[in-house]
Amino acid sequence: MSASSGPATPERSGPPRLSRRDRSWVEGFAEYLVHERNRSPQTVRAYVSDLEGLVRDIAAHAALPVPDGALPDVLGEIDLADLRGWLGRLSVAGRSRSTLARKGASVRVFMAWAVREGHLDQDPSLRLTSPQRTGTLPDALSADQAGRLLDAAGQAAGQSAARTGSRTGREEAGQASGQPNMPEPHVTRTEDAPGPNPSGPLTVEEARVRAVALRDAAILELLYATGLRVSELAGLDRADVDHERRTLRVTGKGNKQRTVPFGVPAGTALSRWLDQGRRHLVVTGTDGSRSDDALFLGVRGGRMGVRQIREMVNTSLAALGDTSASGPHVLRHTAATHLLDGGADLRSVQELLGHSSLQTTQLYTHISIERLREGYRQAHPRA
Repeated sequence: MSASSGPATPERSGPPRLSRRDRSWVEGFAEYLVHERNRSPQTVRAYVSDLEGLVRDIAAHAALPVPDGALPDVLGEIDLADLRGWLGRLSVAGRSRSTLARKGASVRVFMAWAVREGHLDQDPSLRLTSPQRTGTLPDALSADQAGRLLDAAGQAAGQSAARTGSRTGREEAGQASGQPNMPEPHVTRTEDAPGPNPSGPLTVEEARVRAVALRDAAILELLYATGLRVSELAGLDRADVDHERRTLRVTGKGNKQRTVPFGVPAGTALSRWLDQGRRHLVVTGTDGSRSDDALFLGVRGGRMGVRQIREMVNTSLAALGDTSASGPHVLRHTAATHLLDGGADLRSVQELLGHSSLQTTQLYTHISIERLREGYRQAHPRA
C-alpha cells in the first residue's frame, strides 16, 4: 500500500475508526469464528483486536488521510509487503516472538476466510512467515510454594469463620432445650449499635467477608487440583459439579467438554464454599429472581469474572514473597508439572488439561527435566 500525499490528518482523540467496509468484514469474520469455529469470546476479541491493530498500523505507516476520524478501506488493499512491514514494526517495538506468531496466525485465518467469502481475489498471507514461538518454560510453583499458598487461603477462610463457633453453640443449646433454631439474621448494625459482639450472630458484612474467604480458598484449591484455564473455571455452574465422584464437567476451547477429577482437599474447600459461603453473596432482584447458577459469585452477586479471579490469584501469589509468578495460569502450569513429577502419564495430563495437541503438554516435561537436572547438580558429588 503506497503512502498518501493528501493533507495532514488533524489531531483527534482516540484511535481512528475502521471504514464501513472494513468494519463489516471484521464483524463477519467474528461471526464466522463464533458460529463455525466455536471460538470463545476471548479468542474472538483477540482476533478482532489483531485485525484492528493491523489496519491502523498500516494506515499510519502509509500516512493515509483520516477524514472525520474514519480510515479509508485498508483490508482489501493489503499485500505481502504490508504484512511483513507490520510484523517488523511490532518486533522493533519489542513484542515477543509468541505475540508475533499469534498475530500472524490471526491474519492468516482472516485472509483465508476473506478469499472464501469472495472479498479478496488472492491471499496475501500465503507466503507470510511468522517467528517461531520461543521455548520459554512457563512459571510453576514448587511443591512447598503451592502448599503454602493453599494453606494460607485455608487459614484465611478459617479465621474469617472463627466467630461462628458461638453462634453454633447457641444453635446446639436451642436444640437441646427443644426450642427452634432461628434463621441467621440478614440485618446490619445501626450507626449507634455497639462494636463487634463475639457472642452475637454474624452481621451481613461479616458473613460476606467470610463467604469471600471461603470462595477464594475453593478457587485456589480447584485451580491447583484440576489445572483448569481461568475462563473454564469462571464458566462453571453448580450443576457441573459431581460431589460424589469428585469430578467437574468442564467446557473448554471450541466448546469441547471433558470430565476433570479433583481431590479431597479441593472437594472439602468447595463444599464449605457451597454450604457455608455462597448464599451470602446471592442477590435477589426486585422481581424475585436470584443470582444465576454460577458456581462462583462475585461480591455483587453475579458470576465471578476472569479479571476478578486473576486479581485474587495475583494477590495470593504476591503474598508468598518468594516468587515473581503471577496469574491463574501459573497454577495450571504447576498442576501439570507436579503431576508429571509424580509419574503421571503424559496422555492423561493432556486429557486433564484439555490440550488438543500432545506437543503442548510435552512442554511441561521440560520443566520436570530441568528440576531433575538442578537436583542432580545439587546432590551428586560429581555433577
